[in-house]
Amino acid sequence: MSFLVLLGALLLTYYRPLPVKFAAGHWHRDFSRLMERNLNDGHARHGFIAWVLSALLPTLLIAVAYYLLWHFAVPLATLYGVVVLYLVLDFRGFSAPAEAIAKALRDNHIQDARERLELWSGQSAEAYGAGEISRVAIETTLMRSHYSLYAPIFWFMLLGPAGAVLYRLSQSVDAVWGGQDEPFNRVPRTIFYWLDWLPVRFTAVCFAVVGDFEDALYCWRTQAAAWKNEAVGIMLASGAGALGVRIGEPLPFKGILEYRPEMGLGDVADADYLMSTVGLIWRALVLMLALMLLLTFANWLGN
Repeated sequence: MSFLVLLGALLLTYYRPLPVKFAAGHWHRDFSRLMERNLNDGHARHGFIAWVLSALLPTLLIAVAYYLLWHFAVPLATLYGVVVLYLVLDFRGFSAPAEAIAKALRDNHIQDARERLELWSGQSAEAYGAGEISRVAIETTLMRSHYSLYAPIFWFMLLGPAGAVLYRLSQSVDAVWGGQDEPFNRVPRTIFYWLDWLPVRFTAVCFAVVGDFEDALYCWRTQAAAWKNEAVGIMLASGAGALGVRIGEPLPFKGILEYRPEMGLGDVADADYLMSTVGLIWRALVLMLALMLLLTFANWLGN
């Protein structure tokens, strides 16, 4: 049944993507900012209380509702699970923007590619050439696919819809609060670090399996720790190694070069590698669905 729930949610979010203003991540970030303004007094315990109210409490309510429906009305529980995942997953949030940027680069519309990248990644790209645009777009594709798709699916496989909700809400809280190094922010950041510890390695393994396995593991082992955020470094190094492309590297920012370590190996990033990244994401998703189907069959046989 879990496989059907996941498949139904993926089909819905791909063919009928939710408008941004209704997506869980969008409205929850506004709620997280409100919680921070009202509860942040500089103490770690209030950071924990704010995380409980922002992430754990909604998750528990969703878990209880799913549990009751599962025991009294299985069809309604299935529909409920599909709706919850539909609100949590973002299937088109990485593939459609990446494809549009790749098309603009292939048509030599560099300014259009810059504007699309700025809108998508939220960072300035005015000084980027085609190579820099391709690198950053590949990085954004890999990261967005993990946070909005693979990691929630991982927790769904372990804990059902509530697991996916807990991850996405905790990730939303970390995105809003994690930029400041204060006691209030450290607790939610630490919680999300541990929630993401296994999923990011699961994502990296999936990239390796559906790409160049040896190079992906080599880059993961030798390059990931050099990135400022090791979790991001793991997914970027393994994804770039699986693709056989170089990403990372310094970027022009406000007239100077911003240092970033090199991730991956092989060829220079371009529009073709950006499209190959989308293909890698699709193959990794198929692998996850196959694993979910095997787990479902194993559960049926066990019963």
